[in-house]
Amino acid sequence: MSDMDHYSGNSHAFRLGLRGRCPRCEQGKLFNGYLALAKSCDRCGLDYSFADPADGPAFFAMSIWAVPALGFGMWIQMAFDPPSWVHLLTTGPVLILGCMALLRPLKGWLVCSQYIHKAEQGRLSPRE
Repeated sequence: MSDMDHYSGNSHAFRLGLRGRCPRCEQGKLFNGYLALAKSCDRCGLDYSFADPADGPAFFAMSIWAVPALGFGMWIQMAFDPPSWVHLLTTGPVLILGCMALLRPLKGWLVCSQYIHKAEQGRLSPRE
């Protein structure tokens, strides 16, 4: 039985990533802790060693959350005109916590996308 025999046509990498589920069986856990990938699926045994999201989740989290955090900081500045240290106590935590909240679902999405789309290391073929 191949890896794709368990794949359901209406499964989506984004939905599976948000739930932190195995991209093959959709039941097993993808994570072992908050951001650490499990070595393999606890249900179907899929080896997660193929997965390498690298810095992708951090890039997407910072890019997505930067605009709302900037808006929040600008609102505080324009509405209250506080000293700079107030931004460290308000905007800083909003920025950090927002990015941390996005990291796990984005990492799960990228790992599931790698599996579903059969992503692998690029190779150069020899010239003939």
